[in-house]
Parts: sequence; structure tokens; C-alpha cells
Amino acid sequence: QVQLVESGGGLVQPGGSLRLSCAASGSIRSINDMGWYRQAPGKQRELVAVITSGGSTNYADSVKGRFIISRDNAKNTVYLQMNSLKPDDTAVYYCNADAITIVTLFPMPYWGKGTLVTVSS
Repeated sequence: QVQLVESGGGLVQPGGSLRLSCAASGSIRSINDMGWYRQAPGKQRELVAVITSGGSTNYADSVKGRFIISRDNAKNTVYLQMNSLKPDDTAVYYCNADAITIVTLFPMPYWGKGTLVTVSS
């Protein structure tokens, strides 16, 4: 099994910054893509950013130029640096990892429990 634990959420004023972290642990053989998703109240979960094991990234249009995703493969950790935050960024942010464990032979998606980000004055 794989466990993902997010940290770094909280309350921030518009224009401020936050950095989210997500550490994966468990019986991991390797991790392919890692990403961040978010779900605002009354809305569907949406992709925020994703990063491959090789470091290629992709972002939602709404966060391009403001958010930066990165990862430390040695620590099985993914980060999301969020700058110039807006009230519309308020949501629960979930970490996702496509991991191969010592039991499975193919990557499966795993999710964290989420961390709340609130952007408000």
C-alpha cells in the first residue's frame, strides 16, 4: 500500500503565497506521475498541476504563471508553490501519485486526504 500525506495548507490573504508538500510512503517500487488536484465547494475535482518522474510539467490554465510544481524523487515528495493566490484558489488540495508497489506490476493511482487552502482577506 501507498500512503500520501499532504501538508502546508492554511489561510492566506489574496496575493499571498503558500507551499504545499506531499510525501509518499509505503511499499513503493517506483512512482510515475505525481500531481495536485483541487476541489472547491460545490465543484468537481480538477487537475491543478502534474509532474512526471523525469520532471516534465503540465498546469491548468487558471494557475499557469502563478503555481510551480516540483518533486524530489529521492524523498518521494511532490511540492506545489502557490503564488499570487486568489480567492478562486480556495479549495481542498489533494495529492495524487501513480505508483508501482512491490506487489503490483503496473502503476495505480493513490490519493492523499487533502489539505484546505483558504484565500481570504
